[in-house]
Amino acid sequence: MQATVGDHIVVESATLGKPARLGEVVAVLGDGGGPPYRVRWDDGTESLYCPGPDAHLNAAAEESSGA
Repeated sequence: MQATVGDHIVVESATLGKPARLGEVVAVLGDGGGPPYRVRWDDGTESLYCPGPDAHLNAAAEESSGA
């Protein structure tokens, strides 16, 4: 996964009925856009995050263009 600042990360829940966790990449700490990322989550907290197989990225450029 390659991210840039402003991209949104969605972490799907493994529990039925539990919503996905949403966050915005505020810093990319790995080489070439790779993890770890500093993410500001939708609950206002920030953490370092290394995405697993349950995560996907919505690039900021795609969201602003409506793609």
